[in-house]
Amino acid sequence: MTQAAAIDAINRLDADEIARRLSGPREDVAAFVREAAEAGSAEAGARFGQMLLDGDGVGPDPVEALRWFERAARQGHLEAANMVGRCHDLGWGTPIDKATAASWYRQAAARGFVWAIYNYATLLALGDGVAQDRPQALALFRRAADAGNAKAINFVGSFHEDGWVVERDLAEAASCYRRAAEGGDFRGQFNHARMLAAADDAAGACDWFARAWANGTPRFRTQVETYLIQQPEPYRSAIDSHYGSR
Repeated sequence: MTQAAAIDAINRLDADEIARRLSGPREDVAAFVREAAEAGSAEAGARFGQMLLDGDGVGPDPVEALRWFERAARQGHLEAANMVGRCHDLGWGTPIDKATAASWYRQAAARGFVWAIYNYATLLALGDGVAQDRPQALALFRRAADAGNAKAINFVGSFHEDGWVVERDLAEAASCYRRAAEGGDFRGQFNHARMLAAADDAAGACDWFARAWANGTPRFRTQVETYLIQQPEPYRSAIDSHYGSR
């Protein structure tokens, strides 16, 4: 079957049939998504790349995942372009190359993809793979924050807490951290908890420390535990009651 015929066959599927295929066993879903990707669907290519990256319905294969992300990105798929950047940024299926990551992020960011805006801003803020440019980074973080990206909101808070580019403003930092926390960012939840502890709201702080730990990565959980062990009561004993790390 030619690619055009394959695309036509997939396009003829009605909504019920597509829903049925996407709700079956994950192996069957992966096979259907791959079929659509091989027929030329950029959206399916991006989805199949993610399935390969996650080992969702297929064996994990980050090298092949990157290949599908690149194929979809060349078709103009912005999420796929961002994921090509992520692969180079984090070493998924390819050696870490921050400069290449920045290039892909910049392309997708220029076309308005919010996660790429955030990712490119992060590299600019840290000077990782690109020349450090905190004013531009803050402008991009604010742009992503205005679109509701909780991680970007947290980063804007850090700029105000640390006095990067802007005057140090702990009230504005606390406001950003609260919004990031409520938006589900675990680093924002941790920073919000710190601010509550500084304001002597122990109960609120412990609650948000618990949420940050529950939502964080294993590495971040260790950082939370290390931080709290060094704090006075009630935070030190909260390690046992909330985190079970001792």
